[in-house]
Amino acid sequence: MEGGASFSLGSRFTRVIWNVSWLVLARWTPPPMHGWRRMVLRAFGAKIGKGVRVYPCATIWHPANLTMDDQSCLGRRVNCYNQGHIHIGRRVVISQGSHLCASSHDLSDYYFQLILRPIRIEANAWVAADAFVGPGVTVGEGAVLGACGVALRDLEPWSVYSGNPAQFLKRRELHVPPGET
Repeated sequence: MEGGASFSLGSRFTRVIWNVSWLVLARWTPPPMHGWRRMVLRAFGAKIGKGVRVYPCATIWHPANLTMDDQSCLGRRVNCYNQGHIHIGRRVVISQGSHLCASSHDLSDYYFQLILRPIRIEANAWVAADAFVGPGVTVGEGAVLGACGVALRDLEPWSVYSGNPAQFLKRRELHVPPGET
């Protein structure tokens, strides 16, 4: 059917159940209860690694479209608009107020149909406060998107970006303490 709803009735019902469940089971919990929130997310199909921190006021559109590797973090008020899949690598920080958007619309389609475009944020990257990562973007390993930055294209590994649209600022050097890898 052309021009129909982007999501089935069943899909919409599942989202209602998810939103009510997050509200009742997790939204009110104190910030340190990360283990409990990991369990709730896994129960709804999210692939969540060890030591992941998801704050109670983060918004996750569809848990089954979320993968978070070990020791990654979704900060306060992060909007994970994951109609398409979002993969967050190991030791990634998504800071407060950031927005991850894994979908758009086909501008040339008369019916303006939804297009799902996955986001990938590689290990050791940082998406700083109030930044936006758009559909189909890969944030390379160790890359930094500065506060309020807007990433509409891939960000190169071990590089620092800021602005709207995000512009390359400099290479990132990581100083690893002795004995750490």
